[in-house]
Amino acid sequence: MRPAAEPAPSPHATANAPPAPAGRSDLGTLKRLLPYLWQYKWRVAFALTFMVGAKVANVGVPVLLKNLIDAMTIKPGDPAAVLVVPAGLLLAYALLRLSTSLFAELRDLVFAKATQGTARTIALQTFEHLHALSLRFHLERQTGGMTRDIERGVRGIESLISYSLYSIVPTLVEVTLVLSILAVKFDIWFAWITLAALALYITFTVVVTEWRTKFRKQVNELDSTAHTRAIDSLLNYETVKYFNNERYEAGRYDESLDRLRRARLKSQTTLSMLNTGQQLIIAVALVAMLWRATQGVVDGRMTLGDLVMVNAFMIQLYIPLNFLGVIYREIKQNLTDLDKMFTLMEREREIADAPGARALDPARGSAIRFDNVDFSYERARPILHGVSFDIPEGRTVAVVGPSGSGKSTLARLLFRFYDVQAGTIAIGGQEIRAVTQASVRQAIGIVPQDTVLFNDTIAYNIGYGHPGATQAEIEAAARSAHIHGFIAAMPLGYQTMVGERGLKLSGGEKQRVAIARTLLKNPPILIFDEATSALDSANERAIQAELQSVARGRTTLVIAHRLSTVVDAHEILVMDAGRIVERGTHGQLLARSGRYAQMWALQQSEPAAEPTAGDDHQLVGSTL
Repeated sequence: MRPAAEPAPSPHATANAPPAPAGRSDLGTLKRLLPYLWQYKWRVAFALTFMVGAKVANVGVPVLLKNLIDAMTIKPGDPAAVLVVPAGLLLAYALLRLSTSLFAELRDLVFAKATQGTARTIALQTFEHLHALSLRFHLERQTGGMTRDIERGVRGIESLISYSLYSIVPTLVEVTLVLSILAVKFDIWFAWITLAALALYITFTVVVTEWRTKFRKQVNELDSTAHTRAIDSLLNYETVKYFNNERYEAGRYDESLDRLRRARLKSQTTLSMLNTGQQLIIAVALVAMLWRATQGVVDGRMTLGDLVMVNAFMIQLYIPLNFLGVIYREIKQNLTDLDKMFTLMEREREIADAPGARALDPARGSAIRFDNVDFSYERARPILHGVSFDIPEGRTVAVVGPSGSGKSTLARLLFRFYDVQAGTIAIGGQEIRAVTQASVRQAIGIVPQDTVLFNDTIAYNIGYGHPGATQAEIEAAARSAHIHGFIAAMPLGYQTMVGERGLKLSGGEKQRVAIARTLLKNPPILIFDEATSALDSANERAIQAELQSVARGRTTLVIAHRLSTVVDAHEILVMDAGRIVERGTHGQLLARSGRYAQMWALQQSEPAAEPTAGDDHQLVGSTL
């Protein structure tokens, strides 16, 4: 009989978890982003220079167009018309048009490396930080929603830089140049009409977009929820099939999609309102400007070229302004998405190396000591109470007991997935909180009860125990784990894909792969957490003999439910409700006729375990 897994921390266990950082303002998010861009300060400077050059050339086009039209007042047949207009102004007009595009392309080319480099750096730091967070965080996370946040954050960096450098800043530069020309060349009313229209346009856009932001946020939240439900359902494909709940899962997903649909419709409706208001403001401003320019031509204060120039200026200004609402909304959304990713990056690490922590010194040995350890996942539910024991170097200590007694928690604490509330844990006389986590985990190899594999080849999953291992070393580890024959009999051998989380393999096959990769790691400390629980009796005896051979000379902690697998341990600890209630060798514990003897008698009276259905399971597509 296989025991249920030891209770994992509750998804709501936040007693010991650090809170997530509070959201920051948009300005705070921009300040957080600037140091990454500052690494490319020279590229930023050159990009800004090219951007200003492009806008100066763009503003020069209407001015040159005015001169071109005014020059057409030359009498027909005058030789100067052929020389001055086509050869001079037309060439200059073409050069300015070309310069506008050329400077814009140079800006994009120069700044592309800064944009992509910044996105890469932030994405990598977020990925590394997520791996550095505690097990508690990863037990509480929602994978689909979190990956969606990271994806949107990375995309938000590129969009934010693109909109800022390629739309907002160039538009501001162009507005400044146009207002200056209008105020200097014509009467001040042209500049005031333009400025008033711009101010009204921007105010309307910002106010309405701020009002619309809640709908946009709702769309993103519902999108993440739908994505999370879909991913969670697909990851638990077998469970869905076991309970015939395909319709139920489809219904839940459809409910999420329907809520997302309604939110998107509301967002689109408000967007149409925004666009209509913007067009009204632009139309009124254009009519006012053209009416005044036309009146100036009639009064003789302005030429026909001036009228064309004013009209060209207005068109050049309002074309980018047409997208201001979209750009502003996208920038706000990009800042929100970027803030979510920065929040992930800044989430406090519950388990962190002490300042100045050094690596575990292997020369001091691998003896393990638990000294009066108290631990709880939640304050209201203590797990361990004053647990103390030693595992001398090169010896094997087994821990047995009923499910929920705290056995697997010992392994988690030794790996320092959590820190104890009281007491100490030491390796080679070095408290694990005083040394680096990486060095502690490098010194330990574990074969867990529930093995999870990467969706890659068998060779990759075994080789994961020692990246860079040769094929010969991988095969040697597979032989030691008694799985080489099974792998070699498959058409693709070691290149066979194991599927999502290793679902193409049976429980026993996955466990033997886990044993092989731990053997390949070759650590001084071994943990076997129900390492043979998924094996049939014949394979269990073969693997057990191999594990005993591998454990010889190593410091080994064996967590077991079946007592027959630990009878040769140097010491056996019996746990119950988080306390060690008995300890001794197999013979000593039987002689005491206590808890261990009762468990032994009960298991001996049970019928011999039959191989599980999964033990004969074959890889999909295998010819075995």
